[in-house]
Amino acid sequence: MGKKIAIIAGLLAMATGFGGRLLARVHSPLADFVRLLCFPVCTTVFLLALFLTRTRRSGFNQTTGILFRYTRIAVLLGIAFFLIAVFWPRSYGTPPVAMRPGTRYWNLPTGSRIAYTLIPAKGIRKPYPIICLHGGPGGGFGDGSIRVLTPLAADGYDIYLYDQVGGGLSARLTDIRAYTPERHKRDLEAIVQKIGASKVILMGHSWGAILAVLYTADNPDRVDRLIVTGPGSIVPIRPGLASERAPDSLHLKQPYYTNQQGNEQAANIRSKTMAFFATQFGWKIASDREADDFAGYLTGLTERSTYADTSKIGPVRPVPGAGYYCAVMTMLSQSRTPDPRPRLRNNRIPLLEIRGQYDNQPWGYAQEYLDLFPDHRLVILANAGHSISAEQPAAFLSAVTDFLGKRR
Repeated sequence: MGKKIAIIAGLLAMATGFGGRLLARVHSPLADFVRLLCFPVCTTVFLLALFLTRTRRSGFNQTTGILFRYTRIAVLLGIAFFLIAVFWPRSYGTPPVAMRPGTRYWNLPTGSRIAYTLIPAKGIRKPYPIICLHGGPGGGFGDGSIRVLTPLAADGYDIYLYDQVGGGLSARLTDIRAYTPERHKRDLEAIVQKIGASKVILMGHSWGAILAVLYTADNPDRVDRLIVTGPGSIVPIRPGLASERAPDSLHLKQPYYTNQQGNEQAANIRSKTMAFFATQFGWKIASDREADDFAGYLTGLTERSTYADTSKIGPVRPVPGAGYYCAVMTMLSQSRTPDPRPRLRNNRIPLLEIRGQYDNQPWGYAQEYLDLFPDHRLVILANAGHSISAEQPAAFLSAVTDFLGKRR
């Protein structure tokens, strides 16, 4: 009986293993059921039957007994190689993030140590500074962002660019379960207190736009105006918005590459195990250094989906400063974030939304910002993707300057 169970369970394990991969490729709703339930159960039964069945009992001829023994050896070797692949640290070639000239640090009452750059205002200082919120989560600011935004200082704006906790030059958290949208919002509240301004202008890109909305919902009296570029989906996400079509008059187009392509190319069994233990148990089976090394490699691959013209990216290289656990855990907890939408009803805060013609974010997510902020302006930049300021810096800066120059 044990011999038959081992053979049948082994065949089912192979069938469910290959079947699960196939179902995942066609995005079948059965994929998770097959991969996470059927395959492990069949594999477990196969292993138990293989190793617990006595080959010297009647019903086993010499050839079958030898086959079972060699199969056990092969399975043990396979398990050993599997465990090495899962638990042996890897390197992905991401260089360490370079210190930006003039980098300063805030030690916030939330416990976060935050790296930031201040571009001081020139001439007559405007009353409200600009705080820039980068994408991600788990991203950071680079020299390119500083170059693009520096001209705004000539109009009298203090400009703060800070790396959110868990990314860039900012500190990583020991407890990765503390990476939540709520934590990032509380950090931003503490930063506004540190700056000492009565109001601020928030400029958020992608995930940074989501963070800006969360802050604004709780602190509407502290926000003078909002600028969002390539905004991500307001959390908790409303999945139905992803299928909404943009008006034909906007002439929006899909980018040539997708995030999924980059994720599939970067993924390996260790990275999948890292994500599993992090999201299921809050455990780090890889150090922050190794995990961020992988995140930089992954970002280098997914970056292709953020450009309309990928020739502007150059060779694919890992991106320094990406924060793996911040990204994974913040995204995991988005569904548990209190809904900011009811608190934004009837607000009168001016909003500028800038979107690239080839942005990879669904239009429905961008439309929701316009619905929540009636006093809005929408600018679509031709021949730009999700990385708007990198592809069209002059047009981006012009739209921002024009918006800021309008009196309320």
